[in-house]
Amino acid sequence: MPVLDKLATSLNRRDEEPNKQLAQTIAEADDTEAVKELVGLLQHKDKNIQSDAIKVLDETGALKPELVVPYVSELVTLLRSKNNRMVWGTMAALSAIAPAAPTILYDNLVAILEAAAKGSVITKDHTVKILTILAATPAYTDDCIALLLDQLKDAPVNQLPAYAEITATIVTPNYSQEMARILTQRLPEVTQGAKHRRLSKVLQKLQK
Repeated sequence: MPVLDKLATSLNRRDEEPNKQLAQTIAEADDTEAVKELVGLLQHKDKNIQSDAIKVLDETGALKPELVVPYVSELVTLLRSKNNRMVWGTMAALSAIAPAAPTILYDNLVAILEAAAKGSVITKDHTVKILTILAATPAYTDDCIALLLDQLKDAPVNQLPAYAEITATIVTPNYSQEMARILTQRLPEVTQGAKHRRLSKVLQKLQK
């Protein structure tokens, strides 16, 4: 049975369970042909099929990233899509495979950051995740931390504590002071109690 016939839309399902099950099957079987078919379906005329395909690629990438890594170029192209679902779905897929493809993603950071600047909160969330993962590679640490600090300057208020927490896990001592300065400047914007406390806690750790 073609992959197309196993997607949620083809099965008249509105939940993601068929797509998750398909990804599990593909990952367990190392089914490279299925992944190739999914990449082709990203250009399908039906947007629901496109959405299902990117979801399955995202889930497959989380389970077996090496199956999806060869198609990074095709995925990056989708970051310019006018379909927001495809943009954030693609960024999710890229963040899923980031640990297995740091160099390829680093080489495509311009496209990733451009999509984040114009994208939804989910798109920005996955961009921060990608930068955090890439920062673990010594050659990219300084660049990615600097880019993460830029994200903190402009992050939506609701996302700021989460971004600060994840950045704090990889920030190096030579960037701690600048990070603390940015968070101190933005702290008054965070008026929701729990979020304010979370951000204050990150600040306290940075200032020790």
